[in-house]
Formats: sequence, structure tokens, C-alpha cells
Amino acid sequence: MTPRSMAILFWATGVVAYVIAVFHRQSLGVAGIEAAARLGVGAAGLSVLAMCQLLVYAGMQVPVGILVDRLGSKRMLVMGAAVMACGELVFALAGGLLPGIAGRALIGCGDAMTFISVIRLVGLSFPARRNPLMVQLTGLLGQLGAIASAVPLIYSLHTYGWTPTFLGAAALGLVSVFLLVTVLRDPRPERTGEPPGLKAAWAEPGTRLGMWTHAATQCSAAAFLLLWGYPFLVQGQGLAPATAGVLLTTLTLCGMVCGPLLGYLAGRFPFHRSRMVLIVIGTTAGAWTAVLAWPGRAPLWLLVALVVVLAANGPGSMIGFDYARTFNPATRIGAATGIVNGGGFVASVVVIALIGVTLDLLGGTGLDAFRWAFATQYPIWALGAVQVVRYRGKARRRPLPAAAAVQASS
Repeated sequence: MTPRSMAILFWATGVVAYVIAVFHRQSLGVAGIEAAARLGVGAAGLSVLAMCQLLVYAGMQVPVGILVDRLGSKRMLVMGAAVMACGELVFALAGGLLPGIAGRALIGCGDAMTFISVIRLVGLSFPARRNPLMVQLTGLLGQLGAIASAVPLIYSLHTYGWTPTFLGAAALGLVSVFLLVTVLRDPRPERTGEPPGLKAAWAEPGTRLGMWTHAATQCSAAAFLLLWGYPFLVQGQGLAPATAGVLLTTLTLCGMVCGPLLGYLAGRFPFHRSRMVLIVIGTTAGAWTAVLAWPGRAPLWLLVALVVVLAANGPGSMIGFDYARTFNPATRIGAATGIVNGGGFVASVVVIALIGVTLDLLGGTGLDAFRWAFATQYPIWALGAVQVVRYRGKARRRPLPAAAAVQASS
């Protein structure tokens, strides 16, 4: 096989592992009713299961980034797939809340090892110009796991029951382990003499440029999709549940179209990446301003425009990983990627919390309460835009690592 064919094969193997990881990540989403009955918990208990998984995922970002630089992508992907398979096994056999929490925590831990490892694999396997597009395609294809965790998993739960369904999910994890062990070969980064590790990655302005890029661009769409979009559209804007569902689906589908386009532009015009980021932040703030300032409930066409604009948030946040690769040598791509990913997650959690706290303080979920709640996003956007401009200047004044010297700066 040619080097290019091998690179595509290894990337495809990593993507399959990522798709399966997303399937594991989302597998609780459609099993809420069955989980409540199986584990003997209510809504609060289900929330604990979800939050435990997310918190473990977030807390593992930086440690996993350091480990993937030391152990390589293949080992981390194999460990991640094995840990998620164990998590699904525990979840399949769980009969109470504590075993259920243990299972979801293992899934969060293994999930945290996957995306960073695949991003490092992309950075070492493809030329700089193609890297942004490949990162976007990785994220896009990962959504197949979310699709597989919906209708097929529901069918399996209703047809075969709890234990066989999640035992099957565990077996799917073992398939991922087998593919990774037999097919994937870990590219070895060239030794550049640059200091490895977390401290050196954090000291690099380009890493913090990527972190603020990810934080400022991801948070609004993440808060909208994960929790607050549906209540805002139904309770605040008075839409029918089916219409709100169509709008949320539109956001996801538009994001899948936008990703490769933005990835191509970032690779084709690397000097303009930060401008693309600022445009994403500015258009997001502008669309929200139009919706929130509209007298009364916004018309449907304006809400459609909002979700189309929000669709660029996820792809825009991926530019942060491109900064991590550009401004760091291959020996610390994992640590830099962990910092970038962690920053985006923290910003998203902050926005979700601010919206919730504001709604609680205002004592309702009417249109006016939602207006003030979503207005809490503006300080996050402003801070993010200022930091992007600040660290863009600092990054441009520093020499690029030798391995990235052929790639233009931001």
C-alpha cells in the first residue's frame, strides 16, 4: 500500500472507533424510561447518571492528552474501547443506581480517550493543508454513532430487553478493540527537541488561541442542543413539539454540511482562520440579538435563521484543534488537544448553568425569562473574541515548530 492509502486506512479505523464511542456515549439518551425502571430511580437519579458520565469525560481530557503523547494513539484507542466495553457490561448487569453510575463512569472514561487520540492520528498522518478538512470529516462521521444509538437501540430495547441490548453494546466495543489491534499502526512523531508535556503546551500561545476558539464558538450551540433549545422553542416561542424537533434536527444536519466546507476553507486559507472564528462568534451573537430583541415571539423564518447560524458553531470550534496542531510539535499534540477540548467543555457547562440559574432567579420559563437567560451568553462571546484577538497576536510573534513551519500562521 502507498503511504497515502495507509494513512486513509488508519484514519478510517480510528473513525470507526470514534463512531462506536459516540454510540456508547449516547446510549443512555434513549434508554431513560427503561433505566428508571431497571435501576429504581427517578429523574434526579437519571440526571446523576448523565452528569457523572460527562464529568468523568471532562476531567479526563488533560490527563488523556498527556498520556496519548507518551503512549501513542493506538494504545489509547484500544484502552478506551476496552474500558467502554467494560462500562456497557457493568451497565447491562446493573440492578441499582450505584452499579449504573459505575458503568456510565467507565463509559465516560473510555470516551475521553478516543477523540483526542483520533485527532492526534490525523495530525501525524496527513499534510497540514488537509488536516482541517480531515478533522471536520472525523467529527461529521462520528454523528453516525449518535444516529445508531437512537432508532436501532430503541428497537433492541423493546425487542430483546435491557440486558441483551447492553451486552450487545459491550460486544460492539470488543469489535472496536479487535479492529484497532489488527489494523491500526501508530505513526511515530519526529523528534524536534521541543519540550513535551502539559506545561509546554499551556505556555504556547497557539494552544490558548485554540482553547478560546473552541470555548467561544462551541458554547451556544452546545447549550441549545444539549438542554435549553427545546424548552426555549416550545415554552418560550410557543412552537409545537414536532416543529421544535424539526428545528433541532435542522441544526444538526446543517452542521454536518457546514463542517467539511469550513474545514476546506481553513486548510485553503490558513491566514484567515481567526477571521473565520470571529465571524462565527459575531454571526451567532447577531442572530441571537435579532431573536431576543424581536417584539413578542419571533417568526418561524427567524428561528430557522438562528439554527442555521448555530450550525456553524460546532465546525467553527474544530478550528481550535487545528491551532493546537499548528503551534505545537507532534510530541505534545495530545496535551494541547486536551487543553483545547477541555476549554470548550467548560465554557459550554458555564453557559448551560448561567441560563438555568437565570431562569430559576426569574421564577419562570416564559419568553421574557428566556430572553434574560440567553442574554448571559454575551459576556462569554465578548471574552472569547477578545482572547482570540489577544492570543492571535501572541501566536503570530512566535516561531512555529519545525514540523509545522510549512503551515501558515493564524
